[in-house]
This record gives sequence, structure tokens and C-alpha cells, in this order.
Amino acid sequence: MSAEQTAALKKVLKPIHLWAIAVGLVISGEYFGWNYGWGVSGTIGFLIATVVVTIMYVTFIFSFTELTTSIPQAGGPFSYAYRAFGWWGGLIAGYATLVEFLVTPPAIAFALGSYSHFLYPSLQVLDVAFACYVIFILINLLGIKESALFSLIVTLLAVVELLIYIGIVAPHFSYSTFVAEPMPFGWAGVFAALPFAIWFYLAIEGVAMVAEEVEDPKRTISLGYIYGILTLVVLAMAVMIFTGGVAPWRQLSEIDYPLPAALGIVLGRDNSLTQLFASLGLFGLIASFHGTVIGYSRQIFALARSGYLPSFLGNVNVRFQTPHWALIAGGLVGCLALLLGTTDQVIILAALGAVVMYMISMVALFVLRSKEPQLERPFSVPFYPYFPGVALVLSGICLVAIVYYNALLSLWFFAGLAVVAAFFTLTGRHKSL
Repeated sequence: MSAEQTAALKKVLKPIHLWAIAVGLVISGEYFGWNYGWGVSGTIGFLIATVVVTIMYVTFIFSFTELTTSIPQAGGPFSYAYRAFGWWGGLIAGYATLVEFLVTPPAIAFALGSYSHFLYPSLQVLDVAFACYVIFILINLLGIKESALFSLIVTLLAVVELLIYIGIVAPHFSYSTFVAEPMPFGWAGVFAALPFAIWFYLAIEGVAMVAEEVEDPKRTISLGYIYGILTLVVLAMAVMIFTGGVAPWRQLSEIDYPLPAALGIVLGRDNSLTQLFASLGLFGLIASFHGTVIGYSRQIFALARSGYLPSFLGNVNVRFQTPHWALIAGGLVGCLALLLGTTDQVIILAALGAVVMYMISMVALFVLRSKEPQLERPFSVPFYPYFPGVALVLSGICLVAIVYYNALLSLWFFAGLAVVAAFFTLTGRHKSL
């Protein structure tokens, strides 16, 4: 066996790093993407959808933390489902998580390109997006400690920037503007908006994928998750409500840079603060892009190590102790996705992968409680079985809504899963897993 295959991931992450990765993974969702939800539901309809999704994520994260601290492995949901259900559970969770973490970075890269083009019209959107992949794969190749430090810096800058944004637009909030056309599409719009509300929190579960690189996983992971989700709830609600009160929602519901646009309405497009914010807004997008690159690489690494993907993708660089082939392979897939999809389609596909993974993870939690009662659980989900039960039911409602309103995309997603499952069964590979 080569040195690449025997090298292990380095254990260096502390609670502050996990908080930064948790918030950093998600924080771009506060900058763009969620506003497409207004286009299908209006402001009040989207507020209702966001409250439902927030309850789902809070109950899910408290439940998921039990799994992550009990089984701290780089595969995250794949590892829990494999342990609960065997190869087919691992296949479903691994496929769903991989789809989520491979299609989320292209959406963020495209937004990075859009923000850059907003600031400097000479820069082409796709050129910037491709450059992001090259730069951040190189950063991640240097090692997880260096990556986590970078994540901490840009996440702190992104959080501070959002707080400054809220401070600037809050005095201009108009209740009458916020409630104008509150639910133009009725309750159907609330369901259609669910995947865009999910974008506020999507990928926070990616913290599970660096579990093997945490110094003291039994204590550290729960702190990172809980402080992370609380930070995001406050930011998501504040950004959505205050932005919705400064301009009619139709003006902001179909662009990839709603916050600079809102500031442009409040202060004037040529105001130096508007330009400064748009420049700084790149920090939030960079934090999430960087975090999702970490996420997809660890998921590919874990699936390859367990035999679900070609074994070379499970190799670890001897010098930097990072999964270099997994980083590069995911980057190539992401660049291809950039050429094929639009932001709203990518968000829906990522949300679809996420809710499937949430559901199988919650069922795995129930199964492991019964199947392995002796398993050490450093963190026990509060209000068991209600928290995982609520997370499971709300994830199911989100899944139904996404499939109903996006039948063709959903068909592609589930057809892909069926093809992969058929390949493993017909070739007999499932017997060796």
C-alpha cells in the first residue's frame, strides 16, 4: 500500500474553527439565492416558509449533532446511514450528500462572478467563477489547519459585514412595503418557496465531514454546531425582513446580488458605501465557497475509502495530509456544472439532495438508538424522539414540495440514484462494501 493511501487526515480543529466552518459554509445563503423565494411566494409567504425551514434546521442540527459526536467520521451522513442500514443506506446518503456538495459550489461561484461583474463590468462572470475553483482548490491542498484559519477570517468579516448591512438598511425599513403583495400565490407559493428558504441554512451539516480532523470531537462538534445554527437563524431572519422592507420584492427577486441592490436603493448605486459593501460582500461568498470545497472533498474521500468511488480518490497527500485527488475531481465536476445550470435550478437540486440526506439521517438516528443502545453518545439530542421526529416530518414536507414544483429536476436526481444503485447491484460491487 502506498504512502498516499496510509496517510491520515490531521486532527487540529478547535470549536472556533468549527463555528467558522459551520457559519462559513452557509453564510453566502444570506447574500443571494434566498430572494428567488420572493418570486414564487411574496414576502409574507416566504417568511412563513422560512419559519418552517428554521424549525426544521434547529431540530435537525440538535439531532444530527448526536450522530456526528457518536460517529466522528469524514463520511458524515454516509457513515451514519451505512452503520444503520448497510451498503444501500450508505449509497443513498452518500449520493444525496455528494449531489448537494457538488452542485452548491457552482451556484456560489456564479454569484461570486455576478458580484464581481456588478463591481467591475469588464470581468466576465464565468471567468471569475472558474478562477475561484483554481484558487480555492490550491488553498485547500495546503492543509486543513491553514484552510480553517482562512475560513475563520473570511467568516468573521462576512458576519461583521452583514451586521453593518442590517444597521444601514434597518432605519429605512417600511412595514407597508414589506406587506405589500404579501402572498400573491397563496399557500401554494409557501410550498414552492421551501427550497429557497432551505438555502438560508443549506450545507451547515458539512461540519460532519471534518469530524476526523477535530482535536476533541466529543466536545468540540456540539459547540461548533449549536453556536453556528444560532448565529445563522439571527442573520437569516434579520437580512430577509429588513431587505424586504426597503423595496418592493419584485425588484429584488430575480438577481444574484440582492443586498448591494438594496443598498443601492437606500443610498444610491454610486454611493461609496454601496460600492464598498459589494466589494466586501465577496467575503460571505468566499467563506461559503471555501467551506463547500472542504465538504465535497471529504465526502468524495470517504466514499472512495469505503469502495463507493474509485480508490485513488481516497488517497491523502503525504506532505499536506489533504485528499488532493478528491479536491481536483470535485472541482472538475463543478466547472462542468457551471456551464450547464442556472442559479435557481442549482439551488433546487442542492436542496433536493439535502432533504433526502436529512431524512435518511434522522431515520438512521432512530435505528441506531434501537440497534446500538450501548454506542457512546457524548451529546444526546434534547426532547428525543420529538426533535428528530419534527426534523424528519418537515424534511418530508420539503421533499414533497420540491418534487411537486420541480418534477423534471427531481426526475434527473432520482434517475441518477437508480442508475448508481443498479450499477452496484448488477456488478455485485455491493457485496464487497
